[in-house]
Amino acid sequence: MPPIEVGPARAASAIDARLARAAGGENGASVSTGAAATSFSAKGQGIAAGPAVETSAALDPGAAPIDTDRVEVIRKAVESGTYPVIPTRIADAMIAAGVLLRSAK
Repeated sequence: MPPIEVGPARAASAIDARLARAAGGENGASVSTGAAATSFSAKGQGIAAGPAVETSAALDPGAAPIDTDRVEVIRKAVESGTYPVIPTRIADAMIAAGVLLRSAK
């Protein structure tokens, strides 16, 4: 079996958009994705915008359930140095959180 020659390795970097457009088709070619068609050339001229993405209100999680009064009390306690830091309770909570993440639902 003949040896496979890979060539010189290049450093990882961002993709050059001009190369990506040129690789997608010939000069002035049209690539169709769904209902929208994008026209481009190797020089990057004449790129047409696709349709806007519509989002559903059903997927909106809403506001986070934060008790701002409790946050303010804890913040003042931390600033004044009166907030109780108990390493064993912190460790127990971290272990419990790990167990909850690993358990099947």
